Amino acid sequence: MNDFLKEFKDRGYFYQCTDEKALSNKLNEESIKGYIGFDCTAQSLHVGSLLQIMCLRLLQKHGHRPIVLLGGGTTRIGDPSGKDKTRKILEEIKIEENIKSIEKILKKFLNTDDEKTSPIFVNNYSWLKNLNYISFLRDIGKHFTINKMLSFDSVKLRLEREQSLSYMEFNYMILQAYDFLELNKNQNCLLQIGGSDQWGNIVNGVELIKRYSSNEAYGLTTGLITLASGTKMGKTENGAIWLDKKLFSVFEYWQFWRNTDDRDVLKFLKMFTDLKLNEIESISNENINQQKIILANEATSMLHGAKEAEEAENIAKNSFLENSSGKNLPDTKINNFNIDNDIINLISTIDKNFSKSEIRRLIKSHGIKINNETVYDEKFKISKELIEKKGFIKLSIGKKKHYKIVI
Repeated sequence: MNDFLKEFKDRGYFYQCTDEKALSNKLNEESIKGYIGFDCTAQSLHVGSLLQIMCLRLLQKHGHRPIVLLGGGTTRIGDPSGKDKTRKILEEIKIEENIKSIEKILKKFLNTDDEKTSPIFVNNYSWLKNLNYISFLRDIGKHFTINKMLSFDSVKLRLEREQSLSYMEFNYMILQAYDFLELNKNQNCLLQIGGSDQWGNIVNGVELIKRYSSNEAYGLTTGLITLASGTKMGKTENGAIWLDKKLFSVFEYWQFWRNTDDRDVLKFLKMFTDLKLNEIESISNENINQQKIILANEATSMLHGAKEAEEAENIAKNSFLENSSGKNLPDTKINNFNIDNDIINLISTIDKNFSKSEIRRLIKSHGIKINNETVYDEKFKISKELIEKKGFIKLSIGKKKHYKIVI
């Protein structure tokens, strides 16, 4: 098996491939180009996109050249995959701002120094904006059947749930297939990688290329990552783990990895760090808390740099001390919180992952502290005097979550 595909499997990325044997042979013969597309619906990607970024990083590590497609065109439509309703359509200027911001983040993960493997950034708006509708239907649309399009999960699930699917969204899969064709023609791109929810779109692209030009093309997907708790990684509407430190601080990012469920640590060391697999095997003999610190340092260093990762670790160590004041924690600012509101509303405001019933259970089990003092009453008020005493409040939720709250 080709080295890239072997490591792709060994790290737990592999889910499906359109023609694994042929792709393996091709990768052994020559350096190829492979792409992943990112829609630009926000100013930052979040941790839910990190696995795809790691795939591009691995492709580059094995001497191949990644193409990053930033969907300036398809973002104007919205991918229906996994969605219950139509995405909010963004203004064009906002999409362009998002593209620039996301490109900066991706350059932190990908090596731009080697000309042979440096990433190629493309925006599909450059070829989608001038499409002639009649020509597109005649030349591209004829290769798609409604029967097959209705069979894909992105469409079928919406229709089965009797949720509306606009004709605009229905066209998304054709445009994504056309993106692959465009990259195959102009960049000699042979591979598209994506999540398992993109399988139908990727297969469409591979088949379109074969029908349109008889060129070779391959598709490769990763599995859906679920946490040991059963939830989908990085996909929550509230409390997203952003890759931009303006939206999610370095300390919070470090802490996210440090708080990984024990059952997920070794899996995440394989998926989200550059540590060699034999190193990870050795680490598996370490204390579980030490494994988590290694994961947090490696993952944070990759995005924010080793120095910031070290600083985050030091802040965490100080925060876990029983009598730590919390002054070294990053500020968590709240603009619309009324003085004299109670502890339940405070926690609900800063961490929407906690329901009010969960907060009440934590209070009853003595798991909430304000300025290192246990809170026993769920009606505990956040008074003006409490804030003015130090200029901030240290809130501790359990042993792992600490916030320096500035109101």
